Amino acid sequence: MFTGLSAFPLTPITDDAIDEKSYATLVHRLAAAGVDSIGALGSTGSYAYLTREERARAARIAVEHADGTPVIVGIGALRTRHVLEAAEDAQNAGAAGVLLAPMSYQRLTDDDVFGLYEDVSAHLSVPLVVYDNPGTTHFTFTDELYARVATLPHVTSIKIPGVPADPPAAHARVQRLRHLLPDTVTVGVSGDALAATGLNAGCDAWYSVLGGTFPEPALAITRAARSGDADRARAESQRLQPLWDLFTRYGSLRVVAAAAACGLPLPLRGLDAEARAEVAEVLGQLGLSA
Repeated sequence: MFTGLSAFPLTPITDDAIDEKSYATLVHRLAAAGVDSIGALGSTGSYAYLTREERARAARIAVEHADGTPVIVGIGALRTRHVLEAAEDAQNAGAAGVLLAPMSYQRLTDDDVFGLYEDVSAHLSVPLVVYDNPGTTHFTFTDELYARVATLPHVTSIKIPGVPADPPAAHARVQRLRHLLPDTVTVGVSGDALAATGLNAGCDAWYSVLGGTFPEPALAITRAARSGDADRARAESQRLQPLWDLFTRYGSLRVVAAAAACGLPLPLRGLDAEARAEVAEVLGQLGLSA
């Protein structure tokens, strides 16, 4: 479950509520494509904007329509009490694992973050993915904090925010993490443009924005890298460079929401008409259809 492609779908919003039919369709498509796991309510799933009831419902829909594919549910929240509530709801929904990012309003210290994972892991009965996403949380893990958190019960994977673009440097980065982390904890890369580099460098998993809307090209990259065909993985990623450029320009969430014609929770308003036309043009060039 914590290796291969973990696909992170959008949580479609219509009339300021979850579009349950569209969400179920997205999840079913990922399962049918053969992804290794589904990351429901990650940052691409807009978890931070949803109520407890909406998140609990989304978790249930994901598990019900995943056709046996393991579902990892995001449980991040500002207060530890709310994280524990989200964890309870995710486990009750049948989640195979949970995903926790250290959300904050006040700046968090390393001790704050370790304490969060310590408190939450003590109440879990399923595996936990440490979700390092400084672009949204504005908290940056140190390697020493990775190592501390990795000793806690139920911690099974760490999602790093990327690797160096230079392949030898990426390999050295992953090897350093291997040295620090227990053998029981996998390393997953995110930052889609660097996924092939990370997988070729030895990352176990790709926690993927792209895979949540376009699983087929993400699977092609993942399977090539995991089978040892580094050149093919690089080529498949390079083919998608126009899409990676859009991710950089507009943000991956807004791009995939435009690609899937999915609404976002307010105040997120998505892309304007000109940018949506640009996304459509790139998708047409790449032969991608949501």
